[in-house]
Amino acid sequence: MRAAGITITIMMTTMTTTIDRRPLLNLLAWLSPAFPTGAFAYSHGLEWAVEAGDIKDGDSLQHWLTDILAHGSGRSDTILLRHAHRCACDPIALTEIVALATACAPARERRDEALNQGRAFQLAVAPWTTTVLPEDAPYSVAVGAAAGGRGIPEEDTALAYLQAFATNLISAAVRLVPLGQTAGLRVLAALEPVILATADETKNATLDDVGGCAFRSDLAAMRHETQYTRLFRS
Repeated sequence: MRAAGITITIMMTTMTTTIDRRPLLNLLAWLSPAFPTGAFAYSHGLEWAVEAGDIKDGDSLQHWLTDILAHGSGRSDTILLRHAHRCACDPIALTEIVALATACAPARERRDEALNQGRAFQLAVAPWTTTVLPEDAPYSVAVGAAAGGRGIPEEDTALAYLQAFATNLISAAVRLVPLGQTAGLRVLAALEPVILATADETKNATLDDVGGCAFRSDLAAMRHETQYTRLFRS
């Protein structure tokens, strides 16, 4: 370009940014129904709720899961997951989180559910992470720590965990109520605002905020221990 007898050369450079998509692939694999944690064998007390008549259709299932996600173990587990994510490189802090998470289980089967899935998850996730956890880390803590050690964003991990939690319980309800697949998917779609709100509400929660008031769900877990006929382990 010429201006006042001066030649000016303009050079354009193109900058490209490479985004590592592997953390997303890791998260999708870890929280897939195909990942060998044995989640399909647990109903989180939902089996007793179906027998008792608390859950009999899509609407009652949606109400039940809304309470668990917003006020029960869904919320508490997400808080524990977030803190494990932040402490992935701090073995002492992780040990304390594991102890708190284990102590918070309201029933024997709920405790077994968390610990058995946590052990299975740690064995299966070994090819992806070197994060060292106590041997008996509950599932939510194991997922949070592994994701933190792998560099998977905390927000993505929390949302994916809540979605997988809800999906697994809906899958149990489809078999127990019985509930059609389409009705189950409608419930999952209706729970999206609850999942998003729970993830957002737990962002700044401390470990002192762990706890809930989904008492009927806790009682269901206790009742399930002596339920006469059972398909699920919790």
